[in-house]
Amino acid sequence: MTQTTPLTSDPLPPADLQQVVNWRRHLHQHPELSFHEHQTADYVEGELKKMPHLTLSRPTPTSILAVLKGQAGPGRTVLLRADMDALPIQEDTGLEFASQNPGVMHACGHDGHTAMLLGAAKVLSARPEALHGEVRFIFQHAEELFPGGAQQVVDAGIMDGVDVAVGTHLMSPLATGVIVLRDGPLLAASDAFEISIEGRGGHAASPHETVDPVVIAAQVVLAFQSVVSRQRDPLEPAVLSVTQINGGTAHNVIANTVTLGGTVRTFDPELRKLMPQRMEQVVQGVTAAYGASYTFKYHHGYRAVHNDPEITAILREVARETLGPAITLSDGKPIMGGEDFSAYLTKAPGTFIAIGAGGPGAAPHHHPKFTVDEQALEHGVKLYVGAARRLTQPQP
Repeated sequence: MTQTTPLTSDPLPPADLQQVVNWRRHLHQHPELSFHEHQTADYVEGELKKMPHLTLSRPTPTSILAVLKGQAGPGRTVLLRADMDALPIQEDTGLEFASQNPGVMHACGHDGHTAMLLGAAKVLSARPEALHGEVRFIFQHAEELFPGGAQQVVDAGIMDGVDVAVGTHLMSPLATGVIVLRDGPLLAASDAFEISIEGRGGHAASPHETVDPVVIAAQVVLAFQSVVSRQRDPLEPAVLSVTQINGGTAHNVIANTVTLGGTVRTFDPELRKLMPQRMEQVVQGVTAAYGASYTFKYHHGYRAVHNDPEITAILREVARETLGPAITLSDGKPIMGGEDFSAYLTKAPGTFIAIGAGGPGAAPHHHPKFTVDEQALEHGVKLYVGAARRLTQPQP
C-alpha cells in the first residue's frame, strides 16, 4: 500500500486570516443575484490576479476559473468549488458590513465560500512546490437559481480531465467546529411543479351553478399527502410540499382558475421519475370527479448529491490532520435541500463538506438575519488546502 505524504498543518498567518474575513465582508456588502454577478466576478478576478502562478479564464461571463500547476511532480487534477451569488432578500442583521444593495443579501453563506476559496488559492499558489498535479479553483455563479451555474461551467468544459471535485458549505444550524463528512446521499434532487385547475366560476351564493376550483385544489393538496405516505417505500426519503395556492379576487366570487405550485425532493433516481407520474394521476382523478380540467407542469431541477465513500474517507483524514482535535467530525444526516454541485459529480467523483458556522439560536439559511461565525472561515480554507494537497498526490 502506497503511503501518502503527511500534510503540514500550515497555520494561517493572522494577516491571511484577516484578509479572508475582509474578502467575505466586502462580498457581503456588495451582493448580486444569480446570473448577474458581474461586479462580484470582476472583484474576485482582481484578487486572483495578485496571486502568483495562476492561469485565469472566464468559463461564463460571471464565473472565474483559476488553474494552478503543481511543481512537486505529476498527479491528479482536483477541482475546488465555491459559489458566489446572493438572494432576493432584504437584510436585517444590523451588521456594519450589511448589504448595500436594497433587496439583495448573502443569506446562504456564499460570500464566505468565495472568501475561503480565495484564501486557499492564496496559500496554494504561494507554494506550488508543495503540490502535485493540478488544482482548478472554480468561482461559480448562480447556484441559487435553476438551471444553475454549475451545469453551465461543466458544459463549458471545466471538468475535462478532472479526477476529483470538492465543494463546501457553511451551515448556520451546525455549531462552529463541527464538520460533516458523509458517505453516499447528502443533498436531495430538487424539482418543482405548477398546476392550473380550470373550473367554472360564478356567484359565491350559488355554488351549485359552478365548478369550484378552490374546493378541487384543496382536495388535490390533501390527496398529495398520500403520494408520500402511501405510494412509496417508507425507507426511501421524499418530500412533496405545496408552497403556493393562488385563486380568487373577491369574497363573493367563485373563481374560474386556481393555481398550485411547490417542490419535490428525492434521493433515488427511480423514485424521482415516479413522483410526477403519481402526482398527475391524483390531479387527473380529482379534477375528473368534479368535472374540472387541469394543466400539469413538472420541472426537473438539480440532481441529488451523493458523496464518494473513498474520497470522503480521505477527507476525514485531511480534516483530522489539518484542523486538529478541537474539531468534531460527524457523519450527519441526509438533507432535503438541493445543490447544483451535483453537476460536477456527473463528470468525476467527489465530496461535498458541511462546515459548522453557527449553532443553536442562529438564524436559518435564506433568512433576513442570517450570518455566519467568521471563525469557521479558517476551517474552510484549511480543508480546501488540505484536500488539494492530498487528493492531487498520485494514486497508488
